Formats: sequence, C-alpha cells, structure tokens
Amino acid sequence: MAIQYLKRGKPEADRAQDDANTRAVVEGTLADIEARGDAAVRDLSRKFDGFERGSFRLSASEIEAAMQKVSARDMEDIRFAQTQIRRFAEAQRATMTDLEIETLPGIILGHRNIPVQSVGCYVPGGKFPMVASAHMSVLTAQVAGVPRIVAAAPPVKGEPHPAIVAAMHMGGAHEIYVLGGIQAVGAMALGTETIDPVHMLVGPGNAFVAEAKRQLFGRVGIDLFAGPTETMVIADGTVDAELCATDLLGQAEHGYNSPACLITNSRKLAEDTLAEVDRLLAILPTAETAAISWRDYGEVILCDSHDEMLQVANDMAYEHVQVMTDRDDWYLENMASYGALFLGPRTNVANGDKVIGTNHTLPTRKAGRYTGGLWVGKFLKTHSYQKVLTDEAAAMMGEYGSRLCMLEGFVGHAEQCNVRVRRYGGRNVPYGAAAGTPEVE
Repeated sequence: MAIQYLKRGKPEADRAQDDANTRAVVEGTLADIEARGDAAVRDLSRKFDGFERGSFRLSASEIEAAMQKVSARDMEDIRFAQTQIRRFAEAQRATMTDLEIETLPGIILGHRNIPVQSVGCYVPGGKFPMVASAHMSVLTAQVAGVPRIVAAAPPVKGEPHPAIVAAMHMGGAHEIYVLGGIQAVGAMALGTETIDPVHMLVGPGNAFVAEAKRQLFGRVGIDLFAGPTETMVIADGTVDAELCATDLLGQAEHGYNSPACLITNSRKLAEDTLAEVDRLLAILPTAETAAISWRDYGEVILCDSHDEMLQVANDMAYEHVQVMTDRDDWYLENMASYGALFLGPRTNVANGDKVIGTNHTLPTRKAGRYTGGLWVGKFLKTHSYQKVLTDEAAAMMGEYGSRLCMLEGFVGHAEQCNVRVRRYGGRNVPYGAAAGTPEVE
C-alpha cells in the first residue's frame, strides 16, 4: 500500500500566491519605515492597531503600573514558567565553553563565545497575547548575557498587555515598546529617530512578521523563520482519537493558516480522529479559527509502517512533532528534521509552548532541515583567534603558508608569510617567491 492522504490541505499553488502577496506588502512597508522613520511607524500603528501615543516606549512608571494589574496567581505562574526556562537555558549555556589549544609547539588557537550586543525580541499579541514568547526570547537573551535587550508587543484592547509587560520586564528587557507587526520588527531592525537599531531580531509572529524578518536578514541577524504554527502528530494504535484530535486542534487554533497533520499506520485511528475533530470543533470556543485552519491546512496521512511514517515526517519537517507510539525513543533517535519533539502521551505541545522549559520559538516551513529552534546559543557568536608564541613556530607556519598562497597566485598573501620567515627564521626569501622546504614537518 502506498502512502494515502485521507485528508489534504490547500494546494501548494494557492499557498504560493498567499506568500507572494505577503512579500509585496512587507517590502513596501519596510521601505516606508526606512524612508520616514517614526512617522511611518506611527501611521502603521494607527492603521493596523488603532493605537497612538507620544512615545511607543514604556517608561519605568508605566511598566510598574502595568504589572500592578496582573493578579497574584498570574504573577506566580509567570515566575514558575520563567524559572523552568531559565534553568534549562543556563544548563545549555554551560555546555558552550570557550576553547584554547596548542595545536603545534608555539601555535595557540582558540575561540570565545561572545553575546550579540543588541537584540530585538518580538512578542505576538494579535489574536492571542503570547505572554510565553517574552520568556522564550527576552529571558534566554538575558541568560546569554546580551547587554541591550529590546522587546516589543502590540497593544491589546488599546493598551499594553499587563502580563506581557510583566514577563518582558521580569525576563530582563531594557526597553519595552508597544508596537506590533511589521512596524515593530522594522523599527527595531532599521532604527528610527527614537529607536536605536538592534543587531538581531528574534521571536515568532504571523506570516507578515516572518516575511519581514526574512527580508531584513543580512541587515540584521535573525533567529530563524518562525512563521505560522505547525503541528504534527505521529501516532499508532496505542493511543486514541481524542488525544490525537485534541493535540491537532490545540495548535490549529493559533491562526487561519496553521498546518496540523496526523501521520499514522492505523486506518481506524485515522478515521476516528477525523470524526473526533468534527466533534470537538462543535464545542471548541476557538473553533471559528481552528475550523478554517483545519479545513485549509489539515492533513491525515496513512502509512504502511513506522519506517514509512518516519520518512514522511522527516520530509515534511514540521515545527512541533508529537510522538505517541510503541517506540517513541526510536523516533527520537531517527528523526532528523523538525522543530521540537514531544514524546509520549503524557507530554504535549502546550506544555512546551508555555512552561516546561524548552524554547517555543521553533523553525517552520521546513527550516528544521537546517536549523533547530531558538536557544541560548543563538544569542552567542563563536569567534576564533590565534597566537604564535615562538620564532620557530612563526617561521615554520610561514613557510607552509607562503607556498600555499603562491599555489593560488596570491603573491601579497605569500609576502605576509615570507616577512615572518625572514624576520623570525633568519632566511632570505625573495619578494614574490615561495619559501623553501621547512625543516619542521
């Protein structure tokens, strides 16, 4: 039996047209921000968020006032989540050590892990105020030692969202702006009269935010392409349809274009899950969004075997992959392309999104083939250095370097090596010639 699609999403051609429309909007908007600065940002905020104020940056007193609106229970929950995320980020940071090694007598090579010097953290807040995204970006940047952390989130109901502001502040943000969408990431990356530009942009967002980051890449660094949420459930007959349908719809509610896919080798589970999705959509409060997402981007794929399921999953390279089978650790060992794995029926993507400690900013649209998710290491740059401590080492390395430069025709390069051979090795190498055979092999 070949791989069967019991349900398919929107055709690729339609998705490509959506992408083209998004690209055009973002390109024009970023050009406007670059040309008009604060005036463009103000116009865009008024247009898209219905929000305007003298300065989009919150003052210390405004931050304090916003935090006073957060209930004690919510503050306790935010602290708990940040403790878990900090604990894992600190453990990850500890694995990244500086290095120095003497590779040959007198030759010292090394590297240092240096924090990015300024980061812009975007926290989505349109349909849902993504409080957790503040922990994932701001707090992780703080653990990495970033000296300037800028955070931005759109207004919610005409004002800064208190819990997002609290999470940003508690996570270590140095500047907090009430800005959303393209205008937020554009202002942070390009700079305006009142906002100094950053060196790197991080954080998830809708298709427009993801495209803005893509277009800004090169001007600034980015963490990864984190567009609309994707979720995949890999399941066999060891679990039931309620778990599968709940895990699919739990992420499909993110937006109208959030792919959700079930891969299974059980026809019964596949058919039962399709029916269970319909049942849940009749009672889910966010069904208006989830139903459209499931209709346009939901897929159910029936495979013959676990090997076939693994192949399909690796080819699709989804962001969240929930594995509920009789061989979860086998998938952990063999999955190569994904954002994050959630292994076994006791775990779930929502815990990863909000509180368990791993980072929820993850690669989408097959980016998991070449990058993992946001983590403390994304905020660190590994820079190498070299030292030559002895005359003998300088002359020996210069002789090898001279000949290899001449092999490529780089006479000026070779002379950089030759001058060291003359000075530290006491040998006269004519200008434009390669150094002779070294005495040290």
